[in-house]
Amino acid sequence: MLRVITLNLNGIRSAASKGFYEWLARQQADIVCLQEIKAHEADLAPALRAPEGWHARFHCAEKKGYSGVAILSRTPPDEWRVGLGCTEFDAEGRYLQADYATPEGPLSVISLYLPSGSSSEERQAAKFRFMDRFLPHMATLRAGGREVIVCGDWNIAHRAVDLKNWRSNQKNSGFLPEERAWLSRLFDEQGWVDVYRRLEPDTTDACYTWWSNRGQAWAKNVGWRLDYQIATSGIAARAKRTAVYKDQRFSDHAPLTVDYEWV
Repeated sequence: MLRVITLNLNGIRSAASKGFYEWLARQQADIVCLQEIKAHEADLAPALRAPEGWHARFHCAEKKGYSGVAILSRTPPDEWRVGLGCTEFDAEGRYLQADYATPEGPLSVISLYLPSGSSSEERQAAKFRFMDRFLPHMATLRAGGREVIVCGDWNIAHRAVDLKNWRSNQKNSGFLPEERAWLSRLFDEQGWVDVYRRLEPDTTDACYTWWSNRGQAWAKNVGWRLDYQIATSGIAARAKRTAVYKDQRFSDHAPLTVDYEWV
C-alpha cells in the first residue's frame, strides 16, 4: 500500500508542540503533504526541517509566518517542482510537486494550499485569480500521462454534505456557488476524482476536516470538509481506505489519510 496523508498544520511549530510528529511516526505513511507551514525553512529546528527517515522539501512564503507548503517522502522523488510559475502565488508558497518513477508507472504527488477568501474582498478576488490560473494547470497535469494526487487544503466545501451549516454559508467564502461550480468542473469536465467521496459517498459529520476557532465548533463538530486528495482516475480507482483523524487536535484542521494499492 501507498499511504498518503495531508494536513494543514496552521503553523508547523505549533503542530509539533501538540504532538503531530509523534503521531506521524506511528502512521507508517509513505508521503505526507503539509500546508500552512507559517515559517521559513531556515528558521526551523533540524527535527522539523529534516525529520529523520524523511526526504523533506519546503516551498515557503516570502512573508514570514504566512502560508507555505511541504512534502515529506520516505523515498526520494526523482524530481521536485516548486511553484506554479506565477509570481503572485509562488511568493505565497502554495504549490509543491514530487515526481516519482514507480513500477506501476509515473506518479506525481502535490501539496496544495489554495487561498482563502474569508478575510476580505481583496483576498476573495485573489482566490478567484488563483482558481482561474489553476484550472488549466489541472487539465495539463491530467493530460501529462502520469497518475497524480493533489493533496491539500482546497478551502472549498463542494456539496451541502461537506459542511454542517450549509444553508447559512451559501454567501460565504468556501461555499460560494462559483467556488463549488469550479470544483464540479474539475470532477465532471476534467475527470478528476474526489478520493474521499469515492470511498465514502454518503458520510456527513465524520467527513469534516476543519473547524472554526470561534465558539464551540470543534466540541459540537460544526465543521467543513476543506481538505481533499483529488486524483487521476487510475490511482483513484486503487484507493482502498480513507480516514479523518480526530482523536488528537494538532491544528484547526484534521489529517486526512488515504491508502492506495500502489507499489
